[in-house]
Amino acid sequence: MKISVPLTALALTVALNAPMVSAEIWGNTEVQLQALGELERVGTGGTADTTIITFQHAGGWEYGDNFFFMDYSRYSVNNDANFPVADSSELYGEWYSNFSLGAISGNDLSFGPVKDIGVVAGFNFAPEVDSAWVLPGVRFALDLPGFAFAQIDVTGYIHQGGGSADSPVFTVVDEDSSFMVDFAWAYPFKIGSTSWSIEGHLEYIDGRTQVNNFGTTELESWILFQPQIRLDLGEVLGQKAQRLFVGIEYQYWKNKLGEKGTDDNAAQLLAVWRF
Repeated sequence: MKISVPLTALALTVALNAPMVSAEIWGNTEVQLQALGELERVGTGGTADTTIITFQHAGGWEYGDNFFFMDYSRYSVNNDANFPVADSSELYGEWYSNFSLGAISGNDLSFGPVKDIGVVAGFNFAPEVDSAWVLPGVRFALDLPGFAFAQIDVTGYIHQGGGSADSPVFTVVDEDSSFMVDFAWAYPFKIGSTSWSIEGHLEYIDGRTQVNNFGTTELESWILFQPQIRLDLGEVLGQKAQRLFVGIEYQYWKNKLGEKGTDDNAAQLLAVWRF
């Protein structure tokens, strides 16, 4: 069943009774480079050496927070006879706005490990397949010892727009509504005089029926696990801390993008520059 939900509807419902919107009170922006890893190319039966450049921003204001990223992925080197091209690239982005019900209402909503509850409005955009998804839902902010932050999002996963059934290249025409559960975290720690962090997310998106320009596909449920381990290299070099990081990102993807049996299990070198 197709459900149409404008991205702003949920956010506006929550925000209408909130006080005047205030400016961002904290934020960080960074560029990440991930390289030297082979990832699966869905629909090709092959892998490719993959370089990913990510522009990412997270910031908070008095009544919530925002997070977005844009990935530019470059695939090169034919590692499999079924991989059809020598080089290709694609863009993909996500945006999430969270409205803290505790901050808006002025009430303490904590219970157990949950320190706050929020309303989330999410938006995912994949221009290569002419598609977007909206993700309205709920966020549970967690108070876990030692963690810089930890949160669980439970949202819908609702396809919007779509490409033409007559497209000569693969495009998503329509897709049933589904749901997502995502756990995101950051855990800083010290080893001697060096500063480290383990951070990332673990998501589950339920299976659904997809209509594309080649027919109808039953997409499998998928699990995506993307932890990073980072060393504060700037601090090690005697420069300003919390600006330059190096490390590894590990990617485990079961049924990648819903394609049954297509699984990533790869590590890439990671470099991060925080503005």
